Amino acid sequence: MAEEEEGIVRPKRIFINNLDSYAARNIGKYLSACIAGASFEEIEEEAEEQEHLSEDEAVRKPKQGLFQIVGTLSSPPDRKLGFPVETYVISNRHELLSHLLESDVIIYNITGDPSQIDEASWAASALHTEIQNFESQKMFILISTVMTWARSKPMDPDDPEIPFTEDDYRRRKCHLNFTDHLNAEKLIIKLGKSNKGKFTTYVIASGLLYGAEEGILHTLFKEAWLGETTALPVFGDGQNIIPLIHVTDLASVVQNIVDQRPRTHYLVAVDDAIHTQEEMVKAVGVHLGPGKVQKVSKEAVFLNKELTQIEIDHLLVNLRMEAVFLKENFNINWVSQNGIVENIESVVKEFKESQGLLPIRICILGPPAVGKTTVSKLLCKHYKLHHIHIKDVITEAIANLERLVKSPPEEEVEAEEGPESWQELLDSVKENMEQNGGRLDDSYVIKFMKEKLKSMPCQNQGYVLDGYPKTYEQAKELFNSEEGEEEEESRSKAPHFDKTITPEYVISLGASDEFLKNRVINLPESVVAGTHYTQERFLRALAMFRELNTEDETVLNYFDEAEIHPLHIDVSKDDDPLYRDVLKQITKAIGEPRNYGLTAEERAQLELQEAEESISQELKRKAELERREAEEEAERIGHLEEWNTRLEEVKRQEQELLEAQSVPLRNYLMKNVMPTLIQGINDCVKVRPDDPIDYLAEYLFKNNPEVQ
Repeated sequence: MAEEEEGIVRPKRIFINNLDSYAARNIGKYLSACIAGASFEEIEEEAEEQEHLSEDEAVRKPKQGLFQIVGTLSSPPDRKLGFPVETYVISNRHELLSHLLESDVIIYNITGDPSQIDEASWAASALHTEIQNFESQKMFILISTVMTWARSKPMDPDDPEIPFTEDDYRRRKCHLNFTDHLNAEKLIIKLGKSNKGKFTTYVIASGLLYGAEEGILHTLFKEAWLGETTALPVFGDGQNIIPLIHVTDLASVVQNIVDQRPRTHYLVAVDDAIHTQEEMVKAVGVHLGPGKVQKVSKEAVFLNKELTQIEIDHLLVNLRMEAVFLKENFNINWVSQNGIVENIESVVKEFKESQGLLPIRICILGPPAVGKTTVSKLLCKHYKLHHIHIKDVITEAIANLERLVKSPPEEEVEAEEGPESWQELLDSVKENMEQNGGRLDDSYVIKFMKEKLKSMPCQNQGYVLDGYPKTYEQAKELFNSEEGEEEEESRSKAPHFDKTITPEYVISLGASDEFLKNRVINLPESVVAGTHYTQERFLRALAMFRELNTEDETVLNYFDEAEIHPLHIDVSKDDDPLYRDVLKQITKAIGEPRNYGLTAEERAQLELQEAEESISQELKRKAELERREAEEEAERIGHLEEWNTRLEEVKRQEQELLEAQSVPLRNYLMKNVMPTLIQGINDCVKVRPDDPIDYLAEYLFKNNPEVQ
């Protein structure tokens, strides 16, 4: 009572299952910013009221009565969602029931994960058994799918285009793969009839969801954004009608149900559009991808490994639905009431922002031979960008004109873009190149360059512009928007540039003339031949670059005036052919890539490649080690053989020396010692004394010739 007297609305606690899933995350985020009862107010009145509030009041007011979002997570969170008050990773159903009983509204979404059907049915049944213990009225909302209507027969066989409405829900017949969804719908409706004062239930038959990161349509959007195919596939004849609704509009439907508690308990949630599969795919292709569609068999959809069976069923459904009750009774602030085709530009923008798929536009400038092309290619590889080189752009543009003249597209084109205009442009380009010795005037170059920068690949992923523009005037002609050209521009004002094609980052590579000359001189003759690195052409190009960049109006001045301040890097400080330090400085300034990471297949392929490279490196290392060991062993054996040879030679020389030294000694002994010694020994043998040594010594003493 005190809260009512003060005009404060008690915040409702809303439980949502799998808050980290696509639909639940977007619905929860939307509801977390909603005030209980806000859907009763007229949207215009609410907007006017917000306009008249002061800044402090506008900040304070939404904090009163905001929905409090809680819910389960399908897996341990890798990042914080931000909007929920509480999140749970449930281990058992008793714990789950306790959290459900704490909530005023329970929302179960079963459109994306079939495993949640059983849990949703159990949750509603468990709550129903606890009705007598409810302290306040509770609401259960089941978000199901229009696929439970997929096999419904037309209301009027003579007029099959009459759409189904929620009034026909008792006659619905589901797709064979969605019988569990249908049974869950029937159970939820039944449980809400026994005690509506305590427990009310609602079922929402939702169209195929799109918006934000795109849910089921994400595969289509991703394929279009990547631009790796020339045409997006349309399965079958493409004329099947797919009921759709933007995920934010579905969240608004849920908000209205929570606030208004309508008497109708089964609601259809689709937008007003009736789009065929082909119309939807073509709209995505034109605004995000190649712009063309190609019809393939229905069976071809099963070749797409990223699509599940449920997603395939949604893409092939043929069903006309109309949400009559929503339009007549709910106060919905529609994001996409007229459908995805009518709102494709905003849907594409939302998709890019939610996925972080923002283009990176880089311009690399500098003198000849400074390494612009090498750095550009390295950046393209790192960020998955498109390399834009003036020569390649001109060659591609001429080839494209020749192709258009030879075989015009089947689609109808405007008169000024017909075969005659293409032929005229092609002839003028070739004539201009002949007159200028193979070079092309700036007017043509800028035209082709603009077309390239405005192409879908450059708009989606981004580009690295290699060495162009070279002058202030070229930059102004290329990047200035038409509005800026019409107005009087003064040097004191920043140029009005086209933000969709103008670089975000400008890198100016620098080096001294002496360094650049030495670099070119040291290039192999095979590399220099036929290029602009020949001595005469290089020196002329270098002189021209220095001349163009000493004036007041340089290309770098243009970017400075546009508040795109160039990053200056001196490559001569670290003359690394791999430009590792240069890349480190550039990537630090630009930041992380803004595109899709590796797919599961690409990641597996990369891991396999890394494993193969690791094995190859290990084999090379072992082979090198074995080679070195073999060389060392052979060297050791060689040294040993040489040592043995030398040792034998030394022994021989020593033997010869000993023999030479022993000849005089032998002669002396034979002449002076041996005769007397031999006689003494013979006499000793005859006598055989007890002490032969003493006897021999005595004999030698007595018979010493010198003594005698």
